[in-house]
Amino acid sequence: MKSIVKKTILAVKPYVPGKPIEEVKRELRLRDVIKLASNENPYSPSPKVLKAITQASKELNRYPDGDCHYLRKALAGKLNVSGKQLIFGNGSDELIVLAVRAFAGKGDEVVIAKPSFLIYSIVSAIAGAKVKAVPLKDFRYDLDAMKKAVTRKTKIIFLGNPDNPSGMYFTEKEIRSFLKGLRRNILVFIDEAYYEYVNARDYVDSLKLLRSYKNVIVTRTFSKMYGLAGLRIGYGIANAQLIDLLNRIREPFNVNSLAQVAAMVVLKDRAYYRGLAKKVNVQRKYLHESFKKLNLDFVASRTNFILVKTNDHSGNVAKKLLKKGIIVRDMSVWGLRRFIRVTIGSAQENKRLIKTLKEIL
Repeated sequence: MKSIVKKTILAVKPYVPGKPIEEVKRELRLRDVIKLASNENPYSPSPKVLKAITQASKELNRYPDGDCHYLRKALAGKLNVSGKQLIFGNGSDELIVLAVRAFAGKGDEVVIAKPSFLIYSIVSAIAGAKVKAVPLKDFRYDLDAMKKAVTRKTKIIFLGNPDNPSGMYFTEKEIRSFLKGLRRNILVFIDEAYYEYVNARDYVDSLKLLRSYKNVIVTRTFSKMYGLAGLRIGYGIANAQLIDLLNRIREPFNVNSLAQVAAMVVLKDRAYYRGLAKKVNVQRKYLHESFKKLNLDFVASRTNFILVKTNDHSGNVAKKLLKKGIIVRDMSVWGLRRFIRVTIGSAQENKRLIKTLKEIL
């Protein structure tokens, strides 16, 4: 089959997701396993969401609303944008795929940070584009260097804010300086998957950028803060013309009906999710303090995960934790061979993680 497949496919290393809890239980014959690897919300969606999903499941014999009409109307009202400025995807990952499919191909260039979300480079490489990866500077985006990496062939720049895996963010001042003088025929893709976790005053109000820059798209997701990772739903905000171009190549019925219903309820159930945000903040502080006591260096994250430096190869540490029933992310795939990425779990899960780290390190 290699003789008939695109050559760009053969050069791509597939994305390797974190192992599911049930698979680890079977493999290692463990009864109690916790997963702190995929930046998921450790808490269940609100009772209102679960009730709405149960009710909507009675109509699963029908195709979903291909336009996400009611969700579009509700979200547009919340964000104070036009419904024509929104596009919905099977997770915000799909919007990355659509952007590359629409704007980058063989001979083009895509600028990303290194390390950053792996899907940026995987999708770009499949399209045949050259990926220019600019190293982080003290675990933060080096926006000046990324701007210098731009050439006449550059078609897309991917910016995670906050970024995965560092958990760091760039400020309003920094992004405006970056955009100033940048060619307007380059798509600037700002990935805000962890937007709801950031509580910094200088964090950029990215929607205001859309008023001045028609080449900017901002994407967010219901997977992280809102706990709908299993339903796969994300959205993008940009000017109507850009959204129209992406919609032309979007698959019909790409967002399932349960996801649409759940997202609608999430937008209304603000009190429940404000409570979850507070819990995550408390647990983030707990883990930061615990890592200090263990003499482990870490990146002070603004998200629901923390990048932690170990005294051993990350693969060894991840395996030792796995044998104890704790799944974390081995960061050697990102080139960070002495780092693990730890999702902020519940209070009970985090205490178990720290206790186990004391035992194995």
